[in-house]
Amino acid sequence: MSNLKSDFLRILSERGFINDCTDKEGLDEKAATGTIAAYIGFDCTAPSLHVGSLLPIMMLRWLQKSGHKPIVLMGGGTTRVGDPSGKDESRQLLSDEQIAANMAGIKRVFSSYLTFGDGPSDAIMVNNADWLDGLKYIEFLRDYGRHFSVNRMLSFESVEQRLKRQQHLSFLEFNYMILQAYDFLELSRRHDCVLQMGGSDQWGNIVSGVELGRRIDDAHLFGLTSPLLTTASGAKMGKTAGGAVWLNEEKLPAYDFWQYWRNTHDADVGRFLRLFTELPMDEIARLEALEGQELNEAKKILANEVTAMCRGRAAAEAAAATAQKTFEQGQLGEGLPTVEIAANTIREDGLGIVDALVAAGLCASKGEARRLIRGGGARLDDEKIADENMRLQEDLFTAGPVKLSAGKKRHVRLILKD
Repeated sequence: MSNLKSDFLRILSERGFINDCTDKEGLDEKAATGTIAAYIGFDCTAPSLHVGSLLPIMMLRWLQKSGHKPIVLMGGGTTRVGDPSGKDESRQLLSDEQIAANMAGIKRVFSSYLTFGDGPSDAIMVNNADWLDGLKYIEFLRDYGRHFSVNRMLSFESVEQRLKRQQHLSFLEFNYMILQAYDFLELSRRHDCVLQMGGSDQWGNIVSGVELGRRIDDAHLFGLTSPLLTTASGAKMGKTAGGAVWLNEEKLPAYDFWQYWRNTHDADVGRFLRLFTELPMDEIARLEALEGQELNEAKKILANEVTAMCRGRAAAEAAAATAQKTFEQGQLGEGLPTVEIAANTIREDGLGIVDALVAAGLCASKGEARRLIRGGGARLDDEKIADENMRLQEDLFTAGPVKLSAGKKRHVRLILKD
């Protein structure tokens, strides 16, 4: 759609953020003629978001940079229920204490992407527990439940897929889309919010909120979804062999975060530059046209830009310097993830290399560690480990830290600690 009037939708469109919209022309007109408020919800299921959440966060960032007001909705209430969208099984129910702790961890990342305050386009953060916790069940069902068709709810993909696979869908989860729709109604009333955004798996929930606002308050609300993001290999964004790629520093060191982006598949470089950086489109076109070894420079720029935005420019530069020492100069970069080994644990019999690989987080299990060694992928100070029964002895650390590696791209520094 080349004739978009608003900077907001034009930027999202050219960068590949838009999958579907309930009324694109109406939303474009509204965004072009005044300031709009829009929200995205984030349930508090873990103490940090992972890179799969960067796409919606970037949507909120572009919204604000276009002169509009972002609303970050913390799901203090809906996390108690669990969103069935895109899930094959029920989420584990969390205690109120766990939800509160997770929310505290999640909140920190948003200050890197959004400006919060009291101005017209300043972001605000709200918690849906503020209105969901006080709901009176009978009154809520009478006033709002009657506007939802069970027949239609069963047709939404998130529900249909669960039922088709004969996987359990609790009545608790079935209520989730009603609660999410009610969130939109409350945000419309409290903050004049007219737009809800989310991944394409949220389409049914978002449309339900748009319709509820129309039926209850005669409000003209809008919904916009982004494509569900997978890598060129088909893997879900945010997952690696080593686990989730967390946004918070305490969950994942800056070097590992930088390295994740540096290892981007060739086919994903241009798309990721458009979605996760603010580089100009002509510069992105130049970078994604590079081939061979030159494309590695584009990957470094991607890693630098994403890390700088999430963790700060200094952290990005330090990670890049560590990578250069490790890969290009063959040195043991000090910025590599560090694992301490207690000296008294290896003084007598040493530490088995299989146990060391697991302790270092390079392998998830002893079986995986043995397979890595048998496949020739495990290295100690860049020397291939041939014997899975090898033991690390105290004298190995006489000259200082040693480097333990899984493949060519994952490394840790092992340090002996008295």
